[in-house]
Amino acid sequence: MEKGFDPYLRIDDVAVDRSDVEMLRAIADCGSLSGAADALERSYPRLQQRVVELESAIGPLVDRTRGGADGGGSSLTATAGDLLARFDRLVAAYEGVARVDETVLEGAVVDRDGELATVDTDVGAVLAVVPADAATASVTIRSDAVSLHAPSDVPRAEGTSVRNRFSGTISWLEAGDAVARVGIELDGGDEHGGTELVALVTRRSVDALSLEPGRSIVASVKATAARGVAADERDEE
Repeated sequence: MEKGFDPYLRIDDVAVDRSDVEMLRAIADCGSLSGAADALERSYPRLQQRVVELESAIGPLVDRTRGGADGGGSSLTATAGDLLARFDRLVAAYEGVARVDETVLEGAVVDRDGELATVDTDVGAVLAVVPADAATASVTIRSDAVSLHAPSDVPRAEGTSVRNRFSGTISWLEAGDAVARVGIELDGGDEHGGTELVALVTRRSVDALSLEPGRSIVASVKATAARGVAADERDEE
């Protein structure tokens, strides 16, 4: 799946795409169809016709007030609000599929507890699901399995499922419409440089944690989400 995907919602015979969402949000911001047309540099008749086409399939999207001291205006209905929320969820789902990265950590297996093994990596001990016969392992961590926490607000170990915790510094951030990819240079690393872990988080988390390059962060990953294979098997692949 390519980065520049083009999501849309199919409702009856009408497809709601990014341009429609942009139009509805412009109407909400400008308070009128004509204002939205000017802001988007679109033809007013064509914009008005598109609203009519969408409403014929979905229902009322724009409340129009005519006349009055302020000349009237337009606002979005609850149906339009639901439509925008559905589109945002669709974008988040597609971005989650399109932008999943994998971080691979390698090391010797130093301890076991059933299916879980402790792997001694350059960034510390990592607890992962590893085949029973592996003496060394390559542990893969998907970006959508990583949770981020402020250093002062890390959940207590006894209050959560068994997790790996990594301290580091945000090195880069790439924000999409609904989710963001965050690169974290982990503390430790080998003599050739730091080890990077990539996390996939929502834009809400970016705002709540004030994520930006240079910020210290703690990443956590459930032990069951860290999957290992024997190191020689990965080399063969």
